[in-house]
Amino acid sequence: MYSFYILYSPTLDKYYVGHTSDLAGRLRRHNTRHRGWTGRAGDWSCAYSESYGTKRAAYARERQVKGWKSRKRIEEVVAGRDRGTGHPD
Repeated sequence: MYSFYILYSPTLDKYYVGHTSDLAGRLRRHNTRHRGWTGRAGDWSCAYSESYGTKRAAYARERQVKGWKSRKRIEEVVAGRDRGTGHPD
């Protein structure tokens, strides 16, 4: 099982979009102070996630959402107004 996820950091007031096969483990890694972009804050929480049967499908959803380049659209996903219908599983 793979997950598409959206994290939120109150410190940065930013969203982060990704996919993984281990959501809990990935969230822990995002919250460690590392050199990557999410390492600037240690308060990331999972604002939204969707499960997919394949890595390819989870990655396709990630690319779709990242392609929007729109905070408003991401917030619509988080609020449940966009459920990602029509994506292969």
